[in-house]
Amino acid sequence: MELIRQFSVFLVNKPGVLAQVTKTIAQAKINILAMTMTDTSEHGVLRLVGEDPEHLRGALAGLNLPTTETDVLMVTMANKAGALAEVCQKLADAHINIAYAYCTTGASGGRTKGVFKVADPKKAMKVLKDKHGHTKESKLKVHRPAVLR
Repeated sequence: MELIRQFSVFLVNKPGVLAQVTKTIAQAKINILAMTMTDTSEHGVLRLVGEDPEHLRGALAGLNLPTTETDVLMVTMANKAGALAEVCQKLADAHINIAYAYCTTGASGGRTKGVFKVADPKKAMKVLKDKHGHTKESKLKVHRPAVLR
């Protein structure tokens, strides 16, 4: 699990806008780790995390679109029924609010990543770790962001 930088990009609801953003990210050779797209009556909101937040920030800046950044918790989980529920329950038991969450898909029997915007990221990391830095049941892998290595 790691605390990672998420970018929220506010897009006009028009054909081709999401294609332009994803093409720019692809041309910058930035791998997207997870993303979600939602819409409102005024605009769409693209939330994404990438392998290189500094590089991603630069690529997005060139698009001249309203963008915000926030720290989110990225948790590596088993790709099996109940893995997401286990993480959510542990956070609920510790009275940590989840504002929103989204997940990647993984290969059968493999791993998947869940992105959680939580009220208290440091407390959430403590709750999800045992004394060895892993969750007790699912043995979640602990990573440090590349920028901190």
